[in-house]
Amino acid sequence: MNVECVITVADNKADKQANDVDNLLTQGVDVLVIAPHDATQAASMVDKAKAQGVPVISYDRLINSDKLDLYISHQVPIIGRKMAEYALKNVPEGNYVMVYGASTDNNAVIMKKEQLAILQPAVDSGKIKIVGEQFITDWKPELALNFVENALTQNRDDIKAVVVSNDGMAGGVISALDKKGLTGKVLVTGQDAQKDALQRIAEGKQTMTVYKPIVPLANAAVDAAIKLAKKQPLSDATPFKNETLGKEIPAILLEVQVVDKDNLLTTVIKDRYVSYDDVYANVPTDKRPPKP
Repeated sequence: MNVECVITVADNKADKQANDVDNLLTQGVDVLVIAPHDATQAASMVDKAKAQGVPVISYDRLINSDKLDLYISHQVPIIGRKMAEYALKNVPEGNYVMVYGASTDNNAVIMKKEQLAILQPAVDSGKIKIVGEQFITDWKPELALNFVENALTQNRDDIKAVVVSNDGMAGGVISALDKKGLTGKVLVTGQDAQKDALQRIAEGKQTMTVYKPIVPLANAAVDAAIKLAKKQPLSDATPFKNETLGKEIPAILLEVQVVDKDNLLTTVIKDRYVSYDDVYANVPTDKRPPKP
């Protein structure tokens, strides 16, 4: 089947995304794949598409609509749990700060819920204390930086771990730590396995990230879109409950993997997601592991 893919970019603007969807529907697209900027506002886009008989896939981020034909993403609940489990294993005691993504993004809400579920027993026992937590508008690194700067000041720099929900914000958090001379002394999590985050991990500045292979996700979305266009069943989809709506929708959720300094070679580099030279670009040659 020949496939024509029309791509639009909303630039983090919900209104622009709505206009883009209107234009695509006017063009007569067979399937819409939406990575929503605002999960609630995007529901109206789904309504418009479904009114015209156009199937909709919610890509990476979940739209708050029970009319979706498919939600395709990585295992978001597991991402949240892996961050918190890693933090708790490596920093079992002390003050924690939680840096969540945008409150308008279901992924951020899901991750927060799962992170806190893992940490709560340690909070209840008094082993750890969450001294600050905040959703960050649009996942902006500079806002994460400001929030953590304030948290450090309020707690006299006594913070042992910052559970950060993505790599972009982790960069901002590390900038805040750097100003206090705390880089590498405070555990910092992340998500997305961005190149600069992998470099920070190699340097010892960021502790871990959650690797979400992008190519399999994109391929799965294309395969699903073709099936929907041909009115074929999505046999590999399973029910996923949208906690906000309290309803289940079909979903395909791909596996994720923790990446830290110990397994850079056997994960992202082995997969050729990034090169050895890129990851260790800021590490002195004599401090690098042998090149595979």
